[in-house]
Amino acid sequence: MSKYILIPDSFKGSLSSAEICTIIAREIRRLEPEATVCSLPVADGGEGTVDAFLAAVGGQRVSAPCQGPYGQSMTACYGLLPDGVTAVVEMAAAAGLPLVGEDRRVADATTYGVGQLIAHALEHGAERIVLGLGGSATNDGGCGAAAALGVEFLDETGHAFVPVGRTLGRIAHIRMESVLPQLRQSEVVAMCDIDNPLCGESGAAAVFAPQKGADAQTVRLLDSGLRHLAQVAERDLGVSLLNLSGGGAAGGFGAGSVAFLGAKLQMGIETVLELTDFDRLAADADLVITGEGRLDSQSLRGKVVIGVARRAQKLGVPVVALVGGSEPSMDEAYAAGVSGIFPINPYPAPLEDAMPRCGEHLAFTARNLLHFVESLRKMS
Repeated sequence: MSKYILIPDSFKGSLSSAEICTIIAREIRRLEPEATVCSLPVADGGEGTVDAFLAAVGGQRVSAPCQGPYGQSMTACYGLLPDGVTAVVEMAAAAGLPLVGEDRRVADATTYGVGQLIAHALEHGAERIVLGLGGSATNDGGCGAAAALGVEFLDETGHAFVPVGRTLGRIAHIRMESVLPQLRQSEVVAMCDIDNPLCGESGAAAVFAPQKGADAQTVRLLDSGLRHLAQVAERDLGVSLLNLSGGGAAGGFGAGSVAFLGAKLQMGIETVLELTDFDRLAADADLVITGEGRLDSQSLRGKVVIGVARRAQKLGVPVVALVGGSEPSMDEAYAAGVSGIFPINPYPAPLEDAMPRCGEHLAFTARNLLHFVESLRKMS
């Protein structure tokens, strides 16, 4: 009896990771009804991260009151995994771009609600926080979340306030004495799939703030504020943030998670592989099937397909990537452990025509792949 591990990324704009797993699993069972299929939907840190982890390993959704991006009262959810001590918090749940709709005022948006979700998890027994950094409407350097967890930001008069993007420059001092005790005793892993620094031309404000509603003047204000935050953090906390790879993630929350939460920034796929116990599950697998919307040079920087392939290669298990599209030369992917790359579109078509039929094309390609694998198995 064959064993398959399904661990694809989503095809952005077409199919979620869970939907891809469902389609491929259906094709496997049509050909091999008795096959063992382990589906591990991949979370990238943005919206849907909690659902992906719960689908992969089980657990429960926990609801908690919190503030939204503009301070409005709301209820959001985080995931509590089956071990009872690992909580998955996606910042998009309380500070995500979809929550603001067309009212995009990034300089006024806060991550305070994210900190409230983390505090709720810690106060109810969580000892490890997996924080998904993605899909944010904010650019506050994570100060809002930190304030909700007890970090104090003081202005020149000694008055404590909750900074947002436009007021980061008012921070005169940072105090950590009142931080939630459970946070000091916990482990925080922040899922971060970009390497942008906190400030500058490739920083949080310059690259990401425009899509959150910032004009050129606001971008300059936000960048200046984040730079000021980094300077105060280095002086008061002894942590260097300006050159931190990934510090610019989620409006600077990447840097803020390190400075205020003691987080470890980690590629999302590495977090998924650890929490799903991939090495144990895949050790006796016949085939690992992964994929993403487009396999290109960016994929080689440690995204899903390459991250999966490197782990599977150490286990001696072949890996196939089903992708929406691929650059023609992917020798480095093969060197990393990918056995084969299969674009799913059966004929040339514009993207806008191909995307609505993505599920159909994925099923077609998976079916062909599985028939080929079955033929090889019978011949061996």
